[in-house]
Amino acid sequence: MAETSWTTRTMQNGNILEIPFRRTHNIKLSDPIRKYIETKYDQHPDTFARDLEVIDQLRKDAVNSLEPHSSGVTKLQQYAAQLVYMSGKFPVDIGADFAWLPSLGYHGNHAHTENNIRFELANVLFNLAAMYSQLALASNRGTSDGLKSAASNFCFAAGVLSYLKTTIIPELRGATPEDMDTFTLEGLESLMLAQAQECFWQKAVKDGLKDSSIAKLAAKLSDLYSEAGDWALKSNSISSPWIHHMNAKHHHFAAAAQYRAACDSLEKRKYGEEVARLRDSLNCVNLALKESSYINRAVQADLNGLKNRVQEDLKRAEKDNDTIYLIPEPPKSELKVLDRASMVSAKIPKEVSNSQEMLGDHGALGRPLFSKLVPYSVHVAASIYADRRDRLVNQNIIAELDAMTTRIQDLLVSLNLPGSLQALEKPLGLPPTLASHADEVRQANGVHRLHAVIADTDKVKGNVRQMYQDGIDLLRTEAGEDEAARRKFGTARWTRQPASDAVPKLIAQVSDIDGYLKQADTSDRLVHEKLRENETLIRLLGGSDRDLEDYVPSSRRATMTAKVERAANSLRSTLNEVTRLDSRRRKKVESLRTKAREDDVLPDLLKETSRLEREYPMQPIAAAQFETLFDRRLNKYDTDSSDIKAEEKELEALSQRIRQANQTFQTAKQGDSSSSERENALQNLENAYGTYKQILRDLDTGRTFYNSLGGIVSRFRDDCKNFVYTRRTEAQGMEADVSNAMAGLQLQQQNQESLLAQKHAQNQAQQERHRQQQQQQQQASRQYAAPPARMAQEPLQAPMPQRPQQVPPAVANVQSPPPGPTTWQEGMPIVFGGQQQTGAGAKSNGTQQQAVDGRWDPSQALRFNR
Repeated sequence: MAETSWTTRTMQNGNILEIPFRRTHNIKLSDPIRKYIETKYDQHPDTFARDLEVIDQLRKDAVNSLEPHSSGVTKLQQYAAQLVYMSGKFPVDIGADFAWLPSLGYHGNHAHTENNIRFELANVLFNLAAMYSQLALASNRGTSDGLKSAASNFCFAAGVLSYLKTTIIPELRGATPEDMDTFTLEGLESLMLAQAQECFWQKAVKDGLKDSSIAKLAAKLSDLYSEAGDWALKSNSISSPWIHHMNAKHHHFAAAAQYRAACDSLEKRKYGEEVARLRDSLNCVNLALKESSYINRAVQADLNGLKNRVQEDLKRAEKDNDTIYLIPEPPKSELKVLDRASMVSAKIPKEVSNSQEMLGDHGALGRPLFSKLVPYSVHVAASIYADRRDRLVNQNIIAELDAMTTRIQDLLVSLNLPGSLQALEKPLGLPPTLASHADEVRQANGVHRLHAVIADTDKVKGNVRQMYQDGIDLLRTEAGEDEAARRKFGTARWTRQPASDAVPKLIAQVSDIDGYLKQADTSDRLVHEKLRENETLIRLLGGSDRDLEDYVPSSRRATMTAKVERAANSLRSTLNEVTRLDSRRRKKVESLRTKAREDDVLPDLLKETSRLEREYPMQPIAAAQFETLFDRRLNKYDTDSSDIKAEEKELEALSQRIRQANQTFQTAKQGDSSSSERENALQNLENAYGTYKQILRDLDTGRTFYNSLGGIVSRFRDDCKNFVYTRRTEAQGMEADVSNAMAGLQLQQQNQESLLAQKHAQNQAQQERHRQQQQQQQQASRQYAAPPARMAQEPLQAPMPQRPQQVPPAVANVQSPPPGPTTWQEGMPIVFGGQQQTGAGAKSNGTQQQAVDGRWDPSQALRFNR
């Protein structure tokens, strides 16, 4: 009904058509945006309170701009530009249900609803095209400037429709509205271009251009209307009056083109061609007038005026040619095809095609809303970069440095260093190095600190395991519920996929996390075992100096020869080099960790995000788009990685020197075993100190691991909760559907059983009635068959004469039943049917009745009185 009324109004406006506005319901777009920011982003929605107010006002202004005015164009463009910008900030299904009523087609009262920002954008751009078309129709086309303005607006309308068709609709990610399919948009675009061309044709006529030029414009105009009509025939939304209008216009301007060509032929003295073109023009006008029942009066008036003019010119041309020029009229097939002159093209407004460039603090379309909102994908990208950076720093660099330290310490332990050297250099008391190590262990509270760290780590591990077990229990509970429902309703009715098929990634996390935990348990056992093996010596290091002196036996001061002293000094300098390199590696590790902590990628991500939003406004930001940025930023660690190779070479050279210096030292002091016990004690304490430091590093690594794993397991548990909640909600719906279906089936079965029972009872009742009827028939046949049998055996006695009763004349022909029983019994006289004598002198109708013979005539049937 809405389409019909609008079409009638439009067709009455004149010989030009306008696109109607689509209408929508009022919604508050800020509510779903606020909710999404609150649940998906780290920023608080109140930070964007002003932007939320502005977006609601922009939508209100845009959807209520339903009158042709230039201010409406600006409102629609501003809202459309913000929707494009927001498509990079939010998902298309943000949670707002946009309902729009179609403006074309035959379902104008049925709204199309989509939870899709791009669907909203498509409708806004459609209304922008409609606004341009209505502005063109509202222009004063009686002046040259008005015609130019109208043609420009029609071209803008065609451009917006083209942009909508090629850019927006293919990326809609939802059901295409009925009146925005390709055929409809193509038809509307061609119609807008045809009407723009008509404005140029009208201006050419008004300006008095040459007939040949006007003919070219009209020929192209006819083609455009023909193209629009062809697309409209394929569309299910463009109404029949529009199609008839386009067809009439096509033939109208074909006739106008031929008429102008005929005028040009007359000017060039081609009289035969003039007659042929006028005749063809008249045929085209007649074809257009066949649409008179469907087109408006303005178009009919244009056609009738053209027809009258063509008829007059054709009459004059035929007369002149037949009497004066005598030039043969060429057939239509020999007429030269008219040239075309196109003055129009689809022009996309820059406010639509380059809308993002026009957004800014001082931009023509206003400042971009929610510009300070960091997309969720940027947070994901930042976490991905942090993981890669930490993996590069910790595993590729720091792990290699720690491995170098471990190798050099293992080498020293294997060579019994520095214990053998300390025992020789300081045969009494504690060596300075050992004293400093013991002081470090005491200040760190030694074994108590290790046990405290282990207890804290066990708490974190327990929490991680509990969260993991909670997730497992949820999945097991859901699997049990699903299996119970499948057994209850059967696989034919319970068609839902099991969890392993529905969420394979979530199920795969079960084994992944379990593998992480088992690997961590193995590492923890190794650390605990290492602590048990060295706990006594570590406690000794954390004790008093007197306990250490009691543990380390003294040795007699040996007389050091020059050779032994030189070897000892060389070995000491080598060990000092080990200490220096170890200190340098520790500083490098701390520097790398500081560098990694200060490596904030977020500013660069925001810059890259802004660039992507400008260049690809309709494309959501994804973490994969930052790969180039990641590679460029991680290059800053290339120098640290290259230093590893240099460190490796230096360590190999130092290890070789240590072996050589130790070999020289052992050779020099060969034969002196006075300090062997002291050497072993000192070496044991040095090894215990090294193990203490290694356990601290392992515990710190383990605690970091469990903290990181805790975040993963927490997300796993939350995903399990969400999955189970979703599955239970889904199961409730399915169970209700299946229960209803089964209840309906049970009711149907009960109805069938009831109907069968009723049918069976009816059959039994019918059989019983049939049986009773048969019995009654048998009884009746026996009753009525007995008298003839008796009559056949015994001779019939003649009836006794009786005195006839007097019957009133009015009822003389009515036989009265005899008195007494009506059923004949044995011994009763037989009364035969027939007319009884009512009296000897009775008359009927004035005629004397004859006496009836009472004897039975065998040729007559028997009749019993009832």
